[in-house]
Amino acid sequence: MSIFDLCLFSMDYNRDMMADSQEHETKQLSLFQTEPASSPSKPPSPAADLTARSPLSVALGAFEKYMQARGFTENTQQAFRLDMQILSDYLSPVQTIGEISPVMLNAFVKWMNSSRGIPCSPKTLERRITTLKVFFGWLAEEGVVPRDAAAPLIHQSVTAPLPEILTRAQIDAALAVTQALRAGSDARKPDARPHLLFTLILHTGIKKSECVNLHVNHIDLTDAQHPALWVRYKEARRRHKERRIALPQAWPGVLQEYLEQYPSRQFLFPWSARNLEYVLTDVAAQTRGEQAEIPRLTFEMLRWTCAARDFAADMDRTELRHKLGLSEISWYEVEVKLALLAQYIAREP
Repeated sequence: MSIFDLCLFSMDYNRDMMADSQEHETKQLSLFQTEPASSPSKPPSPAADLTARSPLSVALGAFEKYMQARGFTENTQQAFRLDMQILSDYLSPVQTIGEISPVMLNAFVKWMNSSRGIPCSPKTLERRITTLKVFFGWLAEEGVVPRDAAAPLIHQSVTAPLPEILTRAQIDAALAVTQALRAGSDARKPDARPHLLFTLILHTGIKKSECVNLHVNHIDLTDAQHPALWVRYKEARRRHKERRIALPQAWPGVLQEYLEQYPSRQFLFPWSARNLEYVLTDVAAQTRGEQAEIPRLTFEMLRWTCAARDFAADMDRTELRHKLGLSEISWYEVEVKLALLAQYIAREP
């Protein structure tokens, strides 16, 4: 029996568990589609009736509809609503949105920080700057205003800077490298490991520690049309993070090639985390000199790229949170960052 056959026959346990975990299964949005999937016509954008001459109060009403349509959590909506109300009180509700400039927003930030008379912690100030960036970035993205007035604001994070993610061009460049390694050359044997690893993290967004602990029988191939990955935890206190994540339909073919090259009856990747990091570093190195060069490539970057692209594609927020294995408390800060990253994705050529 081949290793791949073993992977197929070891799914009885996963099949039994599936019934208990259906509510946590994430419906994937493919990163590798070659043809756009047909979809029903979208409802009108909340910004459809806005112009640069619209008053701030009207724009804030549309912004609330936008947040609801994009599935922002109630906590995020409430925080953003409060932050924008402070701006409205500062500038005036009748202030036209097209006349709001970076100078005015910088003055507003300084006022909140030192002249408002109400304490504003660094973390609160950071969130309010994020709110401004999300709001004005949305107006610019929708073409309501000619420029993003909040873009020049300095986003001084007190927690962590905005995560790095790959552009669409960089994803394509990396995939070209991994496919070439998979095919092999006169000087190099075919190696499916880089492609398997890169596409797995890019599509599922699992953590490095979760990847290293994957077993071969965590890959669920009971349904050839809907392959999936089980993320398991030994520790009882982390069992709530266990989840089932759909995989690309073509991924099992890569898995079969990989297991023929690297037979394993237990761990999917029987190497240290550092060794797998070297694999990603090598992929990035081989994009050097290309227009879409990747300076560095890490597990964290791929995880955030996956999350941001799912967010930008309007994946259900609860499903996305489950997919990433995050608690509701952790999701609050992550959601704000994803909202900003999704705007960068929307501006890609």
